Amino acid sequence: MRVKILRQKSPNSQPYWQEFSYEYKDNQTVAGMLDELNYKDDLTDIFCKHAPRIQWECSCLQGMCGGCAMVINRRPALACETFLRDIKGDTIILEPLSKFPTICDLVVDRGIIQENLKKANTYIKEYKNSDMTQYDHMYSAGKCLKCGLCLEVCPNYKDGKSFYGAAFANDCYLISSRSDSRKVAIKESYKANFAKSCSKAMSCVDVCPMKIPTLASIAKMNRR
Repeated sequence: MRVKILRQKSPNSQPYWQEFSYEYKDNQTVAGMLDELNYKDDLTDIFCKHAPRIQWECSCLQGMCGGCAMVINRRPALACETFLRDIKGDTIILEPLSKFPTICDLVVDRGIIQENLKKANTYIKEYKNSDMTQYDHMYSAGKCLKCGLCLEVCPNYKDGKSFYGAAFANDCYLISSRSDSRKVAIKESYKANFAKSCSKAMSCVDVCPMKIPTLASIAKMNRR
């Protein structure tokens, strides 16, 4: 298998493509492949040119942290949940998420997600008893990894300065469901930073690794 990676040495340097050869393993994930490539002390590309180790992020490697989010063959996905056997063809193309600043290679700065949550003061303050019929959906919405895949694929999300995206919408639903003192402010923030700019493309639902029913969160918030 040929592995083509868009690399970048630092935030201010120019990106460049580098290709590697990898012996295909049917039960291997993209994360496992990157780990194995980096295990070599003498990593070389397809031209036998020495290459620095490939920089990428990971933590749990079980689809629970969202750290290994990247663009795999033009589709945003988690590297630890993407198996080589599901890749069509003999070439795999890896790129960093394009909606966030690149730090190095496949590592990006997704801090804007948390910064926007802080700006909107998305915290519960005092808990209130919630509708038990909503528990299943609240549990699903609470699974958000803040991995950024939904923002990468969203046609409305650009830099996070005005439109905050699906991850924000799910949090707004959770806060307004559990807090009396914060629900009015959260609804106003939801209206300003999500509702007025969302075109309902729903591509966010397609790529979500946790299969969060974001459309339901949006529908519930719009009714509120």
